[in-house]
Amino acid sequence: MDNRDPRRRSGTEPVTAKSDLPLRQLLSTIFIPVFAAATVLFAIWAGNSTSGSSPGRPALITLAVVCGVLTLIAFLDLLIIRRRRREERAARR
Repeated sequence: MDNRDPRRRSGTEPVTAKSDLPLRQLLSTIFIPVFAAATVLFAIWAGNSTSGSSPGRPALITLAVVCGVLTLIAFLDLLIIRRRRREERAARR
């Protein structure tokens, strides 16, 4: 069993390292509509597919679900970015 303190840093990154919030915001803003559109398109394609179609309905449903999850992740990341920026503005005052 590992008894090390989980708060102890083991990497070489600086103590004040921060993620690039503007880049994350840009990527989330771009990919939310892309993944949402892909979700809708795969869902429609799955709904219109027949039993002998290729790719099959289960594969299309899986792709629709994966794109839906990615849409949700990008949306949640955008919410986190906005909250962090709001906190940074409040800290500067």
